[in-house]
Amino acid sequence: MLTQEHFLEKARHISEEARSRGIELRLLGALAFRIHCPQFGFMQDRLGRVFTDIDFVGRSNQREAIRAFMKDMGFREDFEVTVLYGGDRLTFDEPGGLHSDVFLDALDFCHRIELKNRLHLDFPTISLADLLLEKLQIVRINEKDIIDTCMLLCEHDLGKEDKESIDADFIASRCAQDWGLWRTLTMNLDKVLGRIEQYDLASEDRERVRDRAKRLLSRIEAEPKSLSWRMRARLGERVKWYKDVDELKG
Repeated sequence: MLTQEHFLEKARHISEEARSRGIELRLLGALAFRIHCPQFGFMQDRLGRVFTDIDFVGRSNQREAIRAFMKDMGFREDFEVTVLYGGDRLTFDEPGGLHSDVFLDALDFCHRIELKNRLHLDFPTISLADLLLEKLQIVRINEKDIIDTCMLLCEHDLGKEDKESIDADFIASRCAQDWGLWRTLTMNLDKVLGRIEQYDLASEDRERVRDRAKRLLSRIEAEPKSLSWRMRARLGERVKWYKDVDELKG
């Protein structure tokens, strides 16, 4: 089994090799959080987190180039999964047991998170704001997702830049257009605030998470809401606001 260090090294190698060929692939999931949060990666370790996948987001207009590239990297495509997901997701396996999903243009789970025009914002991962959306859009959020969220909020402040800060304005604008996404994100930020005490963090680190989560909630609430948001808000939770999906690995 590959060690965590080998997973990180392999993920970076694949990312760099793809870039050298003009293919846009950006990491997401646990590995991406580990890359951006080296000081707080111990939170994953204490949970017994084991990396099993190297997952990416890419562009649908590079689908065939991605297939050829992953084949060159020693992966075999699972065509049954490709058919199952209608071409929005490519799945690959390596003979040694390594698995890789490549999502095309977006993450479409409980809510759809568009990424096609945001892949340039960071490397080798998607942007910090998009990483946060990846986790907080999960309606049935679990402990590993909350841990990853806490790691990110421990290590990175809110800001207006996409490089090593969390673009709160972007997150607020997305929530202001979509009541369902707003409901899920604010619900999950409240869960983070409710659980932060149970994690073995220094008091100043717990306070940092609280402060940043509360500031993000305030920024989301302050953003003027769209007409469609206000109309959907009238229905509230009487009407289901999310999709039931299989859990995103990582």
